[in-house]
Amino acid sequence: MHVVPDPITHPHPESLPAAWAAVIPELQPLYNSISASLEMEADIRPRRGLWFEALRQVSPSTVRVVLLGQDPYHGEDHGIQQAHGLSFSVPDGVRPPPSLRNMLKEMQSDLGQTLESGNLMPWAEQGILLLNASLTTRGGEAGAHSKLWQAFTHALITYLGQRDTPLVFILWGSHAQQFRTLIAAHHPVISSVHPSPLSAHRGFFGSQPYSKVNAALRTLGLAEIHWGN
Repeated sequence: MHVVPDPITHPHPESLPAAWAAVIPELQPLYNSISASLEMEADIRPRRGLWFEALRQVSPSTVRVVLLGQDPYHGEDHGIQQAHGLSFSVPDGVRPPPSLRNMLKEMQSDLGQTLESGNLMPWAEQGILLLNASLTTRGGEAGAHSKLWQAFTHALITYLGQRDTPLVFILWGSHAQQFRTLIAAHHPVISSVHPSPLSAHRGFFGSQPYSKVNAALRTLGLAEIHWGN
């Protein structure tokens, strides 16, 4: 006899932020499908309640910069999950992974500034949408849910890339740069190779992305980002 497993009960259900659902109506049905597909998954990174942290921190009306990552961190450090819903960022108390270390190294070189933590929440608070192309993955497995989120991310980047109000896009690496065709010409795009140790020495170091973003914001008549502490 086939036994249907009991559904996993989740103490922290995830819901799409209303402000984003309002401006991009197709996100909700797309997310309903994703949520159903993930219902039986036990170990999802980041944990439920943090999937839409980037969208909660930055509303459609306050986004000034989009920093597009690929996939959430799937590991842990000192027993703390690395992923917390913001691309490239880690929670306080978690050591920066290699790509983030290289980002902070380039920030020191570019601006002479540092961050005390790998937690990039101060960037989000200034209107930087720290968005991963895939908003979840399975614990210990990179890219596990990337196909699930493709249409969702496409709709999100299409809305941002085609809106009239200019914003600055940061596209590091070939995966992020695949979205460039969705971005209209009036939005400045800062691009280079990825800060990963595999590619950082081939053009990320010395690319000065932080000062370039601030220069682009100034040209648009927008306030600069305070990148460091």
